Formats: sequence, C-alpha cells, structure tokens
Amino acid sequence: MDERQRARRPGGRSARVGTQVHQAVTDLISERGYGNFTVGDVAAHAGVADSSIYRRWGNLETLLTDVALTRLNAQSPMPDTGSLAGDLRTYAAQVAREITGPDGPAVLHLAFALSSSGQQGLQAGAALRAERTRQLQSMLDRARDRGERAPDALEVLDHILAPMYIRVLFGMVPLSPDYVDGLVDRLL
Repeated sequence: MDERQRARRPGGRSARVGTQVHQAVTDLISERGYGNFTVGDVAAHAGVADSSIYRRWGNLETLLTDVALTRLNAQSPMPDTGSLAGDLRTYAAQVAREITGPDGPAVLHLAFALSSSGQQGLQAGAALRAERTRQLQSMLDRARDRGERAPDALEVLDHILAPMYIRVLFGMVPLSPDYVDGLVDRLL
C-alpha cells in the first residue's frame, strides 16, 4: 500500500481515538453524572492525552455535545417496510433498543443536561431535533408518496420518541414491545 492509499484510508488512529473518547464520556456520565468530571478525567479514562481532546473538540462542552449528537443520531437507515405503520413500528422498536441499551440512559441524561445548560446546550438540542426531524421526514415523505396519510415529524417526536425518552430518563423501563407498538397505534 503506498502513502496516498494509507492517507485516504477511513478510520485508523483518529477514528479509534474518537471512539475511545466517546465511550469514556458515556462511561463517566453513567458513573458520575453530568458536570462531575473534567477533560483530564475523560482523557485518562480513554487512554489518550488531554491535548488530543482539546485539539479535536476544543473544550468539554463541545465534546459532550458531540457525544450526545453522535450517539443519539447513530442509527441504522430509516426502515422501509412498505407501510407507514410498519416503518414507525420498526423505527420505534429500534429507538427503544438503543435508549435502553447499556449506554442509552447515560446518553439521554447527557442530552437532557446539555439542553438545559446555556446557549451551547440550546444549540445542541436544536441540532438533535433537526437531525431527528430530517431522518423522520424521509420516512414520512415516502409514506405520502405511497398515498398514505402521514403525521408531521413533530407529531412523531411528541407521540413516540418523547414518551420513550421520558420513561428511560425516569427509570421506567423496560419499554415492552406492546408499549412501543401502542405509541405508534395512538399516533396513527
């Protein structure tokens, strides 16, 4: 492999460091809660130098925002089952698995804490909503193109995602398949 091929290879050390740092933040949120650790703590937990974090993210708040946005938006492609009801059930079940998984509650707590922590937090919340809305809109547009009556993206956020997020934030888990399907049924 020549130098040009090596330089264009995706991943590598930079991706590995990003993954380690993101996991360290998630672990520290689970262990200590928001606001109870420093960049130095993250660096030590991730096994990287503080300077690597400062160079890439600039400060702790930017890193935390990046972790919340990346983790909450990291999903498989929007489902395309051929019907809006099927798409919404599949999507809701997928989100339920993600937010009740090992890191899900910590990431939700982080997103909530960030969204109530000043201007940068408001920007993080707006970015998260914009990305979720964009993802949902593609599913809803497909349903409309098939001739189905579809709610708007904000209704999906309000009636499907928000109740699941609240239940996880307040420790009201697991999110049973019947509960998740019921959210979709009530919306439709």
